[in-house]
Amino acid sequence: MSVPVSGIPSSSPNKGTSRAVKRQRADFHPSIWGDYFLVYAYPASSMEFKYLGRVEEKIEEMKGEVRKMVNDVADKPSQMLHLIDQIQRLGIFYHFEREIDEQLEQIHKSYSRLVHEVFEADDLYMVALIFRLLRQQGYNVSSEVFNKFKDGEGKFRESLVADARGLLSLYEACHLRCHGEAILEEALHFTMTSLESICERKVSTSLTKQVKRALKQPLRMGLPRLEARYYIPLYQEEPSHDRVLLALAELDFNLLQEQHQKELGKITRWWKDIDVERNFPFARDRIVETFFWILGVYFEPEFALAREILTKVVALCSILDDIYDVYGTLEELVILTEAIQKWDVDAMDGLPEYMQAWYKVLLDVYHEVGNEGAMEERSYRIIYAKEAMKKQARVYFHEAKWFHTNYTPTLEEYMPLALLTSAYETLAITSLVGMGDVATEHAFEWLLGDCKISKASQIIFRLMDDISSHQFEQKRGHIASAVELFAKERGVSHQEAEKELRKRVVDAWKDINEALLRPTTVQWPILTRILNLSRVIHVLYNDGDNYTHSGTLLKDYVTSLLVSPLPVSHLARGTQEGGLLLPKNVARVLTSN
Repeated sequence: MSVPVSGIPSSSPNKGTSRAVKRQRADFHPSIWGDYFLVYAYPASSMEFKYLGRVEEKIEEMKGEVRKMVNDVADKPSQMLHLIDQIQRLGIFYHFEREIDEQLEQIHKSYSRLVHEVFEADDLYMVALIFRLLRQQGYNVSSEVFNKFKDGEGKFRESLVADARGLLSLYEACHLRCHGEAILEEALHFTMTSLESICERKVSTSLTKQVKRALKQPLRMGLPRLEARYYIPLYQEEPSHDRVLLALAELDFNLLQEQHQKELGKITRWWKDIDVERNFPFARDRIVETFFWILGVYFEPEFALAREILTKVVALCSILDDIYDVYGTLEELVILTEAIQKWDVDAMDGLPEYMQAWYKVLLDVYHEVGNEGAMEERSYRIIYAKEAMKKQARVYFHEAKWFHTNYTPTLEEYMPLALLTSAYETLAITSLVGMGDVATEHAFEWLLGDCKISKASQIIFRLMDDISSHQFEQKRGHIASAVELFAKERGVSHQEAEKELRKRVVDAWKDINEALLRPTTVQWPILTRILNLSRVIHVLYNDGDNYTHSGTLLKDYVTSLLVSPLPVSHLARGTQEGGLLLPKNVARVLTSN
């Protein structure tokens, strides 16, 4: 393997020596955000609600109105399902989890009667909607209900092609499929083929936009907050939109955005304090992108501490990955791996300066987490988190040895290690550290056991990462990825290898769907973290490695969630509701419009 190197002088493992070391270069581009979010770290400069209490009071009032809507249609299944769908798509579902759960539980009891007797025989939209919403909630409802939409030859009726709304509903439902559901495989192919020609038909502009979005990003694999940011303006275009739902979604989105901006400001200040640019110039400077990643895992207000912990740990893992993958010599990596296993400040002395800098931050972050008030009587959490990081170093080192000794593993050898070097086991374990009472010791043990959903998530990350980044990795020098190994062993092209590996990703999503069906081993909030981790990877890697090369799609995503507030509608402005005072960032949008 040809390895590009550059003569970057650095400290040797023995502190105080000055010999130059030949090192790899990855040529990662610098941060595209710089200090942009640092302003939010300082209260005097942050985008505050002038009268926060008034805004929160208005949101509470609107939430009460939405609950009344739910009660009003409790005995009208079609209207209830439609309302739940809108609440979820608008991103305000987390306010109404109890109400949604109760209503879907009742609807589940009547599933067979509804799809066979209550809904019209040709109402593809409603049948697909009830199936999707119940599957999302963990109910293992039968997909055989879609047989009613087939003709005498066992094919989906051609007349359905004219029902764009129904096709879209069925398409989204297909992404909840499990292994062996042939009818949903057929339905997916049928709906994709039919929806791809949607622009040639006379349908509403809003529906056309929804179809294009869905073909690119199915709801099941999308980040709820990013999908809400896209859907809210489309919902406003619909003549039948509900003004209260729209206003609540807009104000709630902007209120949450301000909280997230402040959190990112605080984390940016931490990033600046550890001087990443000077201490780790070889590494990817991606703290904003990392926070976006973690925002996909949990965006709700109550998970602020969890976001801070996981963002810092992922940022440390990213630098560590680049130390093992790009910059460190094998000799240095030996002593770094040993130091991490010792987890002691005295182990720092034998490390080169750049490793000392990273190691000190590692100890400081975990010490800080362990001292959090929320960790009282939950010390087991930090123990699990430390052990996960130790394991991460060991598997990184194992992979580095392969590279430095020019060893090419078989695909069978590669995959078990590569699943661990993806760092998703570490991320999943650490994601629970800052959560509430639901993160019991049982949950941590469950993750470390034979956990089907966690293994599926690891497969998605590893294979999508390899598919999207293998060309860049091979140019700079890296062990062979799953793509190269599969192509070599099967005697096929890289394109064919990528196609086959994507099939494994599809199967992993089916594993996730099955693991989320009731009854489950752990509580729903724990499972949701794993599902969301998988969703983040789909968003970041489906169209290339948008984490490493973050100036493309990911820049737009960050802008959507963390820079640009939603323009608000007439009701949200409050011009007819007692003069509601708006946040400064929203006010700027209104005046500019």
